[in-house]
Amino acid sequence: MSRLGAVQQKIPCVFTTQVKNEPSSKREHQAFKVVATETLSPAAQDSDVYSAVPTEKVDGTCCYVTKHKGIPYLWARLDRKPSKPAEKRFKKHILTKGISKDFDWKVDEDFKEVPEFWIPAKEVKLCNGKPYPDENGHIPGWVPVENQKQYCWHSCVVNYVAGVALVLKPHTEESESLEISIVPLADLLEQTLELIGTNINGNPYGIGNKKNPMHFLVPHGAFQIRNLPVLTHHSLVSWFDCPEGKVEGIVWHCNNGSLIKLHRHHLGLCWPLPDTWLNSKPVSIRLDLCKYECESVSNSLFSHLSKKDAQHFDRLQDVSLE
Repeated sequence: MSRLGAVQQKIPCVFTTQVKNEPSSKREHQAFKVVATETLSPAAQDSDVYSAVPTEKVDGTCCYVTKHKGIPYLWARLDRKPSKPAEKRFKKHILTKGISKDFDWKVDEDFKEVPEFWIPAKEVKLCNGKPYPDENGHIPGWVPVENQKQYCWHSCVVNYVAGVALVLKPHTEESESLEISIVPLADLLEQTLELIGTNINGNPYGIGNKKNPMHFLVPHGAFQIRNLPVLTHHSLVSWFDCPEGKVEGIVWHCNNGSLIKLHRHHLGLCWPLPDTWLNSKPVSIRLDLCKYECESVSNSLFSHLSKKDAQHFDRLQDVSLE
């Protein structure tokens, strides 16, 4: 179910949207907000969203697993952004024209340098063989997670010597429960995932604490929504108010490979919430360190969690390293 090998530059909303001249409740310093109308969007209709698989949109930072140095590696999202002069020209163009599509980018000159091993996301358009920016003036891409300070929380969920990652996913045997387990990075190749935890996006799921931070990877599409009502504006607003609806949003995985989304903010609903659906489920820790080179799994988070192996917790936020 995971979206393979790419970050879509813009996942369309299930409903058509309109821009309101009010401060955004989602993005700080954004002077407008995007809200959903009651009309199903053309993209949703073209992708036959009615037969798609709805999944929980998990609130984290996007990651990707592909090879680096000949082995499976975790890659962090890193957009290539324009220089200040180019961004100033771009904003002036939008202010004058109202759209960004016909802006004349000079890719070789207008964009900041990126790390040596940076790669563009697979769905980035090419112009004259070079990655071309999206409508926001960014070139989405990836950088391998090694020992960079800015990716320390990414680093704590992988161990390249053992070739494994810490993953939060549905329990293997109990569909209404979760499990924290070790997964070979080779099994996650060409998949995208969300990194969630203590120091990501304000920690909406209450995972860990400042003294003992915890982070996990969640494969995209891992948590399917089983009882979604008929796809109308009114029914979805009501559904987001029920226990199962206490999620950041919905992502529909369509049969043609497209993704369609709906965020609570599109409906004027709040996020984060005090109690989330993800945090209402019991959690088991199943690390199975004996399957791997145990002495290689020396990462502090791996080693701390290994002491909790086979333990069960009522909620995700109850998992503690103490």
